Amino acid sequence: MSSVAVNRRRTLVIGLSAVAGALALTNRVQGQAESQVIQLVAKKFVFTPEKIEVKAGQRLQLELSTLDFAHGFSLPDLKLRADLVPDQIVRLNLRFDKPGDYVFLCDNYCGDGHEDMFGRFLVTAQ
Repeated sequence: MSSVAVNRRRTLVIGLSAVAGALALTNRVQGQAESQVIQLVAKKFVFTPEKIEVKAGQRLQLELSTLDFAHGFSLPDLKLRADLVPDQIVRLNLRFDKPGDYVFLCDNYCGDGHEDMFGRFLVTAQ
């Protein structure tokens, strides 16, 4: 084998080892900061659950769905919104930095009773 081929092979092995090490480190870091998954279902004039308790700083992944027809999801304090369509799951990643009471609501008119379609995140100190 020529010295050029040996150098290429050595460079490839070193590069692959570096990539494998970086991936292992990334997986370890991500595993430490896993998101809490919360399923939130919209159905004519109600979100289930209506009240969700979480700790400040906790990473969250909302899995939003609807059972009947198109609804909206709005969390004004975090400037988040999504359209919810039947038979589809919408995922939103979020984190509350401060304790408090955060209201979410349906922002897509869904009929009489729409104005009462809201819920709350109760965020406590870590």
